[in-house]
Amino acid sequence: MGRMGCAAIIILSVLGFLGPVLADLQMDFYAQTCPKAEKIVLDYVKKHIPHAPSLASALLRMHFHDCFVRGCDASVLLNSTSNNQAEKSAIPNLTLRGFGFIDGVKSLVEAECPGVVSCADIIALVARDSVATIGGPTWEVPTGRRDGLISNATEALNNIPSPFSNFTTLVSKFSSKGLDVKDLVLLSGAHTIGIAHCNQSFALRLYNFSGHGDEDPSLDSEYAVHLKEKCKTPLDNTTIFEMDPGSFRTFDLSYYKLVLKRRGLFESDAALLTNSASKSEIIQLAQGTLSNFYTEFGNSMMKMGKVGVKTGSSGEIRKNCAVLNS
Repeated sequence: MGRMGCAAIIILSVLGFLGPVLADLQMDFYAQTCPKAEKIVLDYVKKHIPHAPSLASALLRMHFHDCFVRGCDASVLLNSTSNNQAEKSAIPNLTLRGFGFIDGVKSLVEAECPGVVSCADIIALVARDSVATIGGPTWEVPTGRRDGLISNATEALNNIPSPFSNFTTLVSKFSSKGLDVKDLVLLSGAHTIGIAHCNQSFALRLYNFSGHGDEDPSLDSEYAVHLKEKCKTPLDNTTIFEMDPGSFRTFDLSYYKLVLKRRGLFESDAALLTNSASKSEIIQLAQGTLSNFYTEFGNSMMKMGKVGVKTGSSGEIRKNCAVLNS
């Protein structure tokens, strides 16, 4: 058998292995068991997000942080216990918001169909619907995820990409989840909405980048001055700053245009320019159409939403998203 024949067999074998894993997630998974589930989620989002649009970025971030630790299994929602520090208590998750929002959705879904719809699916649906409700992209969300039984703060710290990460670290963490450089660039585009706290995200870039009281040389100098006017000390833990100044409530291309001007807020944003492949992706997006960005972003979100999912008899369907079933 020739090399092409062997290669084809290997590819088919791999696809055969992946097939059952991904097949367990499907569109309208709850069509028979809870047909109103996705409408309940959407109606709740449409009722509340217009009055609190900043929650869209928070709920999108929650989905991202959930999927990067043990897969998209709602482990980020679990509370710590007397003998376990859960993901919520990890430094990357201390600024997460929207837990009450998820609980609100869950209570309505439970009232309709007790013990049927997972918290993990609710996170994925809420993230998509919230972004769409503020005028951003939408994407398909196949469902059938089940909720995880383990939540560990150390795992969250080790797996969630940091705003201080360099390119090598970012690629490593994304690659470990089956996400490539294109996904890294596209999912970083979520920084087009939302806010960040000074000392937890970017103050070191302004005041002590290399440990000698210096400023990050990769940061545009005029932008640095503007940031210092808002974030007056490296210990400022109250001031917040728009990740995409002037456009932080609009899901658009300005984030990429700012990154190219060396005005990305985080070190991880600046890191995307240090690699030719990721820089090329940014240039293409910045010069392209909004509809193309929406399509590509949606594709990467669908890919991320399948990371490490628990299906079938794995995990459980939590009655309360913050605690394991007794």
